[in-house]
Order: sequence, then C-alpha cells, then structure tokens
Amino acid sequence: MLRPGASADAGTAPDGGNDIWTGAVSIAAILLFVGTGSQVLSAALDHIVNDAPPVDRGIVIALLLNVALILIGWRRHRRLSDQIRMRTAAEERARQLAARDPLTGFLNRRSLSEEGAAMFVQAERRGKATVALLLDLDHFKTINDMHGHTVGDTLLRTVAACIREIVPNSALIARFGGDEFACVFLFDPAHPETVDRVANRLVSRMAQPFEADGICCHISCSLGLARSDFHRGTMDALLRCADIAMYAAKKAGRNRFAWFDHSMEHELRTRNELENGLRIAIPRDEVIPYFEQQIDLATGRLTGLEVLARWSHPDHGAVAPDTFIPIAEETGMIAELSLSVMRQALTAARHWDSSLTIAVNISPWQLRDAWLAQKIIKLLTETGFPANRLEVEITESALFENMALAQSIVGSLKNQGVRLALDDFGTGYSSLAHLRALPFDRVKIDRSFVASLNDSPDSAAIVTAIVGLGSSLNLPITAEGIEDARTQERLRAIGCAVGQGWHYGRPLPTTGVRRLLAEKRLVSHGRREAQADGAALTNPRRAG
Repeated sequence: MLRPGASADAGTAPDGGNDIWTGAVSIAAILLFVGTGSQVLSAALDHIVNDAPPVDRGIVIALLLNVALILIGWRRHRRLSDQIRMRTAAEERARQLAARDPLTGFLNRRSLSEEGAAMFVQAERRGKATVALLLDLDHFKTINDMHGHTVGDTLLRTVAACIREIVPNSALIARFGGDEFACVFLFDPAHPETVDRVANRLVSRMAQPFEADGICCHISCSLGLARSDFHRGTMDALLRCADIAMYAAKKAGRNRFAWFDHSMEHELRTRNELENGLRIAIPRDEVIPYFEQQIDLATGRLTGLEVLARWSHPDHGAVAPDTFIPIAEETGMIAELSLSVMRQALTAARHWDSSLTIAVNISPWQLRDAWLAQKIIKLLTETGFPANRLEVEITESALFENMALAQSIVGSLKNQGVRLALDDFGTGYSSLAHLRALPFDRVKIDRSFVASLNDSPDSAAIVTAIVGLGSSLNLPITAEGIEDARTQERLRAIGCAVGQGWHYGRPLPTTGVRRLLAEKRLVSHGRREAQADGAALTNPRRAG
C-alpha cells in the first residue's frame, strides 16, 4: 500500500527501471543477433554450396526472436525520444508563457523589469540614458463592451504591431495586461527630442481609426515618459515614474504624452489621500448637501433648490467638487456618494413647503446601473419625500452611452411621479433627438452660454433659440450660472422661466436653507420637528 504523497515517486521509479531494462535487453538482443545471424548465414551458405544439412530450426527461431526484440527496443527508443522532444517543447512553451504576453508576444511585467535592469547597466556603461514609456489606450473598454473581447483582442494585436513599427528596433516592449503597454530603450541624453518624436508618432497613430475584424475602432492613448538620467534608481522606480506621468497625461485630457516631474508625484500622493479620505467620509455622511436656489424669473419667487455635494477634509480643508467628484467616479464610489447626499437632502427637505422642488444631478456612471431607479424610489420611501417634488437632472453626455438603459431608468422614475430635467443642454450630442427620446419636464441651459450672454452674439442667439424651442415643446427653461442683474433681466426678456446662480446667493447648507425658508414662511412643519430634523442632520448617525 502506497503512503499518501508517495505516488509521484512510486510512479516515476518503475519508468526509470523499465528504461534501463529495455536498454539492457536491446543490447543483449543485438549481441545475440550478431552471433545467431552469423551462424544462420554460414549454415545457409554451406547448405547451398556444399549441399550440407539445412539450417537448424532452433537457431532460426532464436534469430527471429532476436529480430523481434530489436524491433521492440527500437520502438521503445522512438517513443522515449518523442516523449523527451514533447517535454522539451512543453518546457519551452512554459518558459515563453512565463516571460511573454500570449496575446501580443511582448514581454510581461516581470521580464521587462529583469531585461530593463540589464539595459540600465548598459546605458551607464555607454554614456546613454534609458527612457521608460508607458502607454494606456483611451476608450478601449468601450470597444470591449460594444463589440466583445474577440474584437478587443484583435485591436490589441493591431496596436501592438503599430507600436513595434514606431519604437526603435532595440527597444524592449511589454504588455502589462489589459490595454497598457510599456517600452524601454536607450537614447542620447543630449537629444531628448528623439524620444519626443517617438512619443508624438505613437499618440498620432493611436488617434487614427483602427480596423479590427471588419469593425472601425476609434481610440487614443495617454502616454507617460521618464528618463534615467533625471530620475535615477532602479528600473522598477523608472517605470513607476512613467506610470505617474501617464496618469497625468490622462488627467490633462488624454490623447497626449507627458514627461514625469516630481510635482506629479506630489499631486498623486494628494489624490490618494483624498481617495482614502473619501472612502471614510461617505459612509459617515461627511459629504453633505448644499442647496442652490432656483428662482422664477417672472415673479422672483423661490421655486426649488438644486442639491450640490460639499466635503471638508480634515487635513486639506474644503475640497472642491471638481476635485473629489472625478475621484469618486474613477474609483466607483460615485453611486454611494450620490445616494448618501441625496438621502440627507431628502430627509432635510421633506417638511419644507410642498411648492418647492429638490433637484439632484445623476452622474453618467450611475446611468450604467440598471437598478438606479429602484434605489432612488427606495430612498423616497425611506425618507418619506414626495416623488412629485423630486427632479432628476441628466446630462446629455450621460445619455450617449446607453440610450436604451437610460429610457428604462427614466421610465421607472416617471411612473412614480419623479420629474426629469435635461441638464447642460447644447453641449452634448444630438440634443433634439434626446428631447424626443425621453419624457423631459424641463431643459437647463448650460452655464457657459449664460455667462457669455451679454458679450457674445452667438451665445445670445443660442439661448434665444433654446428658449423658443422650449416654448414650442411646452418645456420650461432653466438658466444656470446667473451672476448679475443684467443677465437676469436679459433672460427674463427672452422668456426664460427659471434662473439659478450666485446672483441669488451662494449655495447654503441645510441650516442656512432652513433659516431662509423660515423667513419666507416656506417651512410647513412646527418648530419642534424642525429642531429634530436639524439635530439629525448635525449628527447624521441619528438620522435613522
């Protein structure tokens, strides 16, 4: 009986013994064949020439047995040779898989690090510098989502071939997984423009259309560069610098390249601190709602408030929404953040005057969630906020990705009585098509047109046309970004229905809004309930 774990040894030992035994038998068979063969041959010749007795049958049988043993040995030898050849090929394939990306044939991360370290040493010996180049494809995920991974893989192979054509022949090229590529090569530190030319060619080529399995694909790339003579250290450290520069290029608008400098590292460290802080702040309801007034331009009456997210970081102080909202979107925290702020806002506003609407903006990332409508309806139920007082704002760019899903989400919300506004109108794609496709209750003119209304005839014409369109479709128009009385009067004369902006005051926290509404007699519940709501919002853990 074999012991557990001894099967491997027990399995290989007989094979080795059989190989030795087969070899010994084969050698013995050959020696016997030589001996018996010579006897049979001699006896046969003697029988033919001298009419001697025929060859002894026993010797003939022995000869045939020798031949059979030799054939068996030969077949066994062939089989063992084939096994050795297959094993060698398998080991080579395993080595290739361990060192290479199977899709493109480029090096993998570990191999680039090892071979790049040798290039690092070679550069110092030859008085050269090493450049690390990191390239990340923009919008590649959209290609995968729309056309499938087969098309995506074909596109990656095509991109890899283009990279191979553009970079120097001596360059080490790697694919780090997904749509990220790396390249390392030597250059003359006195002429860094040679590297700039390579980077420019890569960015230009990636911005041109690619064909993959008969499908025209449009992508671009963000590219980061770092050079060893400026940022000394290991190859891994140089690649990290290039990665930081690549992220900076992506943040600057994509479809470009950037050289690493140390300020980028500081920005990245700050961003990571904000990301970690945001992960803690959201569950604690430390990102809180502020409210911007929406005013009826004809009467001057307050008609509603738009919810804005505000965050005070313990170390960095007040963090601008333009800073922390993109971080929340990139890290997937935007849904949790949005619902947290919405819950706080609806809890605070449920007892405000029933004539006031609360507008909340939905991120494009949230519109990818098929359960978004159910989550919002659940919030309305939990907070007791009337659905007909909630206005959900959707930007045109958010509708571009998946109109069918957006229609499903909007349909579910409309069935519950929620209102719908098209935000940033005029800046997205196919605006008129969107007005037809979804049942909007309101259109909001982008603040960029409002800000230049008095200075730009083009902006004035666009605003006038949008207001006229809204009147024809019986859609009220809201103008964002009103900063002065002159702009307000111009919009009122054009026929715009509602305005919002700093002309009517800065966005206010919940306590500030409550004071404002109390002055306007727009709080519909008693003082004791107001104080209870205020205490719950001051200490979110008591909000229930």
